[in-house]
Amino acid sequence: MVVIEKCPVCENTETELFVATQDFFLTGESFNIVKCKVCSFVFTNPIPEKNHLTAYYESPDYISHTLKKWDVKSYIYQKIRKINIKNKFKIVSKYQNNGHILDVGCGTGELLKYFKDKNWETTGIEPAEQARNFAIENYQLDIFPENKLQQFGDSKFDVITMWHVLEHVVDLNDRLALLRELLKPGAKMIIAVPNIESYDAAFYGKFWAAFDVPRHLYHFSKQSLTMLIEKHGLQLEAIYPMKFDAYYVSLLSEKYRKSGIAAYPKAIINGYSSNRQASRSGNYSSMIFVVKRK
Repeated sequence: MVVIEKCPVCENTETELFVATQDFFLTGESFNIVKCKVCSFVFTNPIPEKNHLTAYYESPDYISHTLKKWDVKSYIYQKIRKINIKNKFKIVSKYQNNGHILDVGCGTGELLKYFKDKNWETTGIEPAEQARNFAIENYQLDIFPENKLQQFGDSKFDVITMWHVLEHVVDLNDRLALLRELLKPGAKMIIAVPNIESYDAAFYGKFWAAFDVPRHLYHFSKQSLTMLIEKHGLQLEAIYPMKFDAYYVSLLSEKYRKSGIAAYPKAIINGYSSNRQASRSGNYSSMIFVVKRK
């Protein structure tokens, strides 16, 4: 295990325990999530060594990197993903009608295929070999492993997207600094992350599925992500909700609470409650941040 000595946002060394939880998804191991005493950024600490983290993704149930459709949860996931792809395209199109998009953590490539079909130039980064090969073979996309990021050259892309990816990145500040340089001046980066200040996060506590330790290393709020992007010379332009996430995260959280057959009705009720609360507070279960390179 590796202890993070400094807050990744403000570099303060003092933290306090935020919640003790466990890897409900795969290993059952216990992990602590801490909160910076200065800027209130929340992050998993300590974390597994970088070369050991891949083992925590090695499960056929990690459906963000698969296309299985033989159970109810996966079926729902796939249907919602199709809707989300259209919504993501609409958001990007508000800021850029066409150009070259880089999707970091593109999974099996469905989003990039949608953009490609709309005559965008598309490039993807995906560390999981199986997902990467699926995207290449089935959609004829240009998808590369992570080390390709260092080889693109500066000011190349009109849009860079990371949909539920930034919370997984070990070298958080190095990655943001690199991605900023890959953007053309004035170009947009779109970052989607779970929101630690959402109703469902508070309701489920240590069982909140979006903690997803140790795969999720960082647990963002609107304030902490804004501080982080400004640190890297990026400017926040807009925030959009991901309303479906409240239901999906609630469903997984109910599973971790061992709710049995009651999981689905409870997830619907709590997902609805989360979105209703967020309509007033602005703190949806997951948020999309549109930022610009200054």
